Amino acid sequence: MNRLTVSWFSAGVSSAVATWMVRDQIDRIIYTHIDDQHPDTMRFVKDCESWFGKHVEITQSPYRTVANAVKAGGSAFVNGPTGANCTRWLKRRVRMEWESENAWFNNLRYVWGMDVSESKRCERLREGMPNYEHMFPLVENNITKEEAHAILRNAGIKRPAMYDLGYRNNNCIGCVKGGKGYWNKIRVDFPQVFAERAKMEREIGGTCINGTWLDELDPSAGRDQGPVLEECGAMCELLLDNEAIINQDKKKGL
Repeated sequence: MNRLTVSWFSAGVSSAVATWMVRDQIDRIIYTHIDDQHPDTMRFVKDCESWFGKHVEITQSPYRTVANAVKAGGSAFVNGPTGANCTRWLKRRVRMEWESENAWFNNLRYVWGMDVSESKRCERLREGMPNYEHMFPLVENNITKEEAHAILRNAGIKRPAMYDLGYRNNNCIGCVKGGKGYWNKIRVDFPQVFAERAKMEREIGGTCINGTWLDELDPSAGRDQGPVLEECGAMCELLLDNEAIINQDKKKGL
C-alpha cells in the first residue's frame, strides 16, 4: 500500500499537540500560512518544528490575505453555514492543489487537531472527505482543549500570542467567522484590522456577522468568552510521563 500520512498543521495548540502525539506515524507536516495571522504564529511554527523533531513545510495561497480571498469570490458572500470564502481560497484550495500534485499516492491519511468536544465536526469531515483516512488523536484519547494547552505548556512550548490576548483560537486576526463579542474585542485590540474588515464589507456588499455591518455594530454587543485556561488531567500526565520515559531510554541507548 502506497500510503502517506500528513498532518495539516493549523498552528493552533490542539493541532500542535495532535501532531506531536502521532509524530512517529507522520510523513509530512504542512502549515498553510495566511498573511493575516498574528506575527507570533511563525515563532510558534518553528518552536513546534523542534518539538516534533520533523520539518514543517510552509505553503501559501497566491491570494495571501483574507480581503483578497473574500473579493476573489466575486459575490457578496463572506461566510455562512457552508463555510467562508477565505477558507475556500486560502486553505482548502491550497490543500486540493497539493492533493492533485500527489495523486499518485493511493492512500492518503490526514491528521487533524479537533479536540474531544468536536466529535461531530470530525464526522462531518469524514463524510466530506470519504476518499481519505483520517486521524483525530485528541478525540481518540479523550483530550480536551484545556488539556491540550496544559500538555503544550508542560512541554516548554509557549502558545501563540492570540491565546494570551484572550482569543480561543489562533485564527487570522479579524476572522470573518467571529461573532459580535469577538468583533468588539478585535475593535479594541486591533482597531486597524476592524476598520479594514468594515471597509471590505461595504466594498463587496456582504457582512461577516449575518445581518449586521461591522461599522454599525453596537460596541456593547456580544460577549467575551475569555481565554482558554489550561487543565491537565490524567491523560495529560500519562502522555508527559511516557515522553519522559522515552527520552530517558534514548539517553541510555535503549
